[in-house]
Amino acid sequence: MSVELAVWHEPEPISREQAENVFQALRRGEPDAAGPHPGVAAFAERLSGVAQAFPAYALVVVEPERADEVSGVVFAAARECGLVCYDPQRELVHNLAPLGVYSGMQMHTGDGMIVVDPDLRLVADALATLSPQNPFTALVVFGEHFIQVSPEITGYELEYKDSARDLMFRTHVSDLGAIQQAFAEYATGDRSFLERHDWVRV
Repeated sequence: MSVELAVWHEPEPISREQAENVFQALRRGEPDAAGPHPGVAAFAERLSGVAQAFPAYALVVVEPERADEVSGVVFAAARECGLVCYDPQRELVHNLAPLGVYSGMQMHTGDGMIVVDPDLRLVADALATLSPQNPFTALVVFGEHFIQVSPEITGYELEYKDSARDLMFRTHVSDLGAIQQAFAEYATGDRSFLERHDWVRV
């Protein structure tokens, strides 16, 4: 079974539900699903031999064993060409904005996704997919700090590390919304989540 990634232009950030609807409409060939955009041709040219170009979108189809390797290239190329990227397997959309404050920040997930400079909506949506098949999500600014979460039976284990000071803290959080808020704060340089929870140094 192959893995698909689709890219097209959107003037504003869209939700994962909207992305799924547009993707299905594009697959059906509906003319108004998304308009032609020069970024689509530029993307297809950049990934020549991998991407299939259509008037309004491009589709990348790869074997599962190459998916993690290729997806990082696809995410980056889509951003450089001004396009959103939709992952129908994970039901996640990569928008162009809004971004966090740390250039080069990476998001890593337990099911193999690595995204450089993820948009904030993608981070929140990825956190909602935590499960035994996706056992962690982390935002990392290498050499400086990271935040990571793993699901537990009664909620979530949340960890924060200040690498520069070699300090690591852990807490238990019961609510996904609180986890999403903490990750959004971290990504935007806000450390309010450190005051809001009771942490244990590890």
